[in-house]
Amino acid sequence: MTRVGFDNAYESIDIHAKKIIDGLERVVMHDDNMDSDNPNSKIDIAALPFSQACENNKQPILEVLQIELQGFSHVLEIGSGTGQHSVHFAPNLPELQWQTSDVISNHRHIIAWHHAYPAPNLYAPLAFDLAHDSVPVNSHLDSSHVDKPYDVMFTANTLHIISWALVERLFALVGDALPTDGKLIIYGPFNEDGKHTSEGNQRFDAMLRAGNPDSGIRHKEDVVSLAKAHHLELRKTHTMPANNQLLVFRKS
Repeated sequence: MTRVGFDNAYESIDIHAKKIIDGLERVVMHDDNMDSDNPNSKIDIAALPFSQACENNKQPILEVLQIELQGFSHVLEIGSGTGQHSVHFAPNLPELQWQTSDVISNHRHIIAWHHAYPAPNLYAPLAFDLAHDSVPVNSHLDSSHVDKPYDVMFTANTLHIISWALVERLFALVGDALPTDGKLIIYGPFNEDGKHTSEGNQRFDAMLRAGNPDSGIRHKEDVVSLAKAHHLELRKTHTMPANNQLLVFRKS
């Protein structure tokens, strides 16, 4: 069975089911060889869940992370989706411990990618339903800051999928969980000065809202204001391909 779709069954970060990522691509899930009851079942590499957009944007994102994450040690990826980003980032950022997370329904896909492309600093996904859960912690992480084990949190293509209420909850959780000088890094499309930054983003936004009125490309100014309310200051905006941005916030 091949499954393609936009699943908003959960008010949570359900990244693998995005219908069009970066306004261009769809996530295509090939489930023929997957045992739905066993996330550790053997899966052929050709049958791995795949997002072309992740393949397109993983290297540009990595190049920014290699600069922005110097001197940091523990990353929590919020909404790891297919797992493609994590298996690319972790081995290319060997000084970091990369912890994946997502809703449980996505774990088998993330684990499949991890089995196909393992890395010593890459950790299996933790359950994280943004609507209900606190920031998850892996007790095996080697951290000298037990109360705040992550000094970086990263999320890609999530803010325009989840509702604004969950965006608010995301910033509240991150603001509380990050230590002083910790970073929150967000990748995705954003409106500027109340306007879409491209015709492609405008079409993408219309598609998102037609599928779920609570979703849609967020105004950058609203995101920055929300971040400030949780002691997160925008320090850098990196312009990315396909009319996306990578926003770097720092905890004050």
